[in-house]
Amino acid sequence: MNLSVVIPVYNSERTIGPLVDRLQVCLAGRAFEIVLVNDGSPDRSEEVCQQLEAKYNSVRFISLRRNFGEFNAVLCGLNHTVGEYVVIIDDDFQNPPESILTLVETAETKQYDVVYSRYDQKQHHWFRNMGSWLVNTLTTYSIGKPRNLYLSSFKLIGREVVEEIIRYKGPYPYIDGLIFRVTRNVGSVTVPHSARAEGRSNYTVRKLIALFLNVFIGYSLWPIRIFTIAGIALLGLGLIGGFLLLLSWLVGALSITNWLIILWAITIGLGVQLLFLGVLGEYLGKLFMAYSGLPPYVEKKKKQVGEKQGRDTAYSILYPILPLLFSFLSFL
Repeated sequence: MNLSVVIPVYNSERTIGPLVDRLQVCLAGRAFEIVLVNDGSPDRSEEVCQQLEAKYNSVRFISLRRNFGEFNAVLCGLNHTVGEYVVIIDDDFQNPPESILTLVETAETKQYDVVYSRYDQKQHHWFRNMGSWLVNTLTTYSIGKPRNLYLSSFKLIGREVVEEIIRYKGPYPYIDGLIFRVTRNVGSVTVPHSARAEGRSNYTVRKLIALFLNVFIGYSLWPIRIFTIAGIALLGLGLIGGFLLLLSWLVGALSITNWLIILWAITIGLGVQLLFLGVLGEYLGKLFMAYSGLPPYVEKKKKQVGEKQGRDTAYSILYPILPLLFSFLSFL
């Protein structure tokens, strides 16, 4: 199986059928599979997906018992793929299915582990664009994403990276965060972006806040380290301020009053408390990351050189018949 296409399905009873039909045409030259994951849609999406599974041998369908969220549905789909490359595409037709071939060709040519799509002009609602900008800015500092890389939902992931991603068993997956914990061999390619064919976006303020907190807290130690940095800064400020107060009092340039002493003591005390919280949080954060189910390292599979592979293949063929050959020669 060369290619797997994962489609998280939610409220798309009118679009998922035409999308799968079009995929059958544009991917006809490849060995492929389509994995549909119904994320608890309240409309007829499940019924339509069942019909598509019965219609096409290349379609597999999984239905979740309730709405778990897009990333959870994508993670479920990744667990059911077998392709060398896995492409994740939305069900709203904003990404033309033909662009899948562009992602595959880029991955095959440049040998990228992951290929993201980027757009010359996005057709999302302004609120969706604002949320995407906010999350992309946050991920630049929290997960080490390159500044000029746009984290789109339409992307290709190589099999080795997929195998590492699906090792995550927690309830709050963030696919891009899991990707950047595994690899930095990531590229992008420009593809068309169309207006939404049916309905409206499911991107809400609540989902934006949930995604923001998931990225900021679940995939980074930066929230903890803010306390550590603030504690060090306040403690340093308090020590410098205390030294200047003492020096001013010694030279008679300033009379030390009670409120100055109280202010200095509060600064020192607050700095020590924040530093203590930061150090304690660092320990808790390390434990959280250690039990996140992700490996401490990922080995890259070695590709055998053609000549060596040929010798090994020939040896594996000749090895079983060598004893018979020696026995025959001994008999002669």
